[in-house]
This record gives sequence, C-alpha cells and structure tokens, in this order.
Amino acid sequence: MTDSRTPSQVLREARQKDSRDKRARVLSVVDQLLADDEPVTFTGVARAANVSHWLVYAEGVREHIETARRRQGRAAANGARASAKEPAGWKVEKNLLQEDNRRLREEVGRLKSAVRRSLGQQLDQFGAADLGARVDELTAEHQRLQGERDDALAQVKNLAQQLSEVQDDLASARLSLRRMIRNENAT
Repeated sequence: MTDSRTPSQVLREARQKDSRDKRARVLSVVDQLLADDEPVTFTGVARAANVSHWLVYAEGVREHIETARRRQGRAAANGARASAKEPAGWKVEKNLLQEDNRRLREEVGRLKSAVRRSLGQQLDQFGAADLGARVDELTAEHQRLQGERDDALAQVKNLAQQLSEVQDDLASARLSLRRMIRNENAT
C-alpha cells in the first residue's frame, strides 16, 4: 500500500529535488573550472550551471566557490608578489574591503534563506487546507449546476411536450375550420 501524499508534500519534494540537482550542477561546474584552470567567479559559475545568482551565494554552495577562489587567489597572489609590490596602505584597505564583502554576503545569504523559509511556510499553510476547501467548494458548485441543468432539461422537455400538444390542437382547429367553411359554401 502506498501512502497518499498531499499536494503540498509533492510540491515540497519536487522543490527539494530541484534544489539538490541545481546545487550538484554548481559544484560540478566549480570542479570543472578548477580542473581547466579557468577563473572561478560567482557570476561565471551561475551562468555555466544555468542557475540563479542567489543560489551561488546560498549556504553550502558559497563556501565551495569561495574555497576554489582562494585556491586560485593564492596561486595568482604568488605570481603577483613576484612581479610587483603593492603599497602597505592598499593591502590593508583591500583586506578590510574583502572582509566587509564577505560579511555582507553572509548577511545577504542569511536574509535570503529566511525569506525562502518564510515563503515555504506560507506555501505549506496554504497548501492542503486551502486546496481541500477549494475542492469542496468546487464540488458543491458542480453539484448545484448539475441540478440546475437537470431542472432546465426537464423544463425544456415539458415545454416541448406542451408545444407539441398546442400544435396538434392548432392543426385540429384548422381542419375543423376548413370543414366548416366547406360546409357553409356547399349550402
């Protein structure tokens, strides 16, 4: 025997599967970019994996991309150090900006996650209860309309029968009138 699932459960499971598939595509693209020694950027990964930008910044995915970027950054930094020196003030400013960016990305990720959870809860709340009520409402309306249709068909049948009787009476009256006229003309 199989368990019957509510529409909200089916929708939730479909969303979870879609999310897993998209996350797997993102991780695969990151690994491929690293293997090909291509630059790993959030936008490039989103585009290559054919996913939205918010997903590449989502918890669990963002860390993987940042790790890949750090690995590439270390290799690039080693090459850059060998070729030129930056002024000390720039380095401090750069580190501060990177820290601010990281903190802001985390905050945006947390806020997006909270919004997604809230929307999911709202969808779940509207799911089964509202759909069940709507189905009951539509079923009652369907039954009411069927009753009206049956009444209308019965009325049409009754009117058709009355029309047939009136036509027969009219035909009889015409026949009687013609006979009366013939009899009067004959006399």
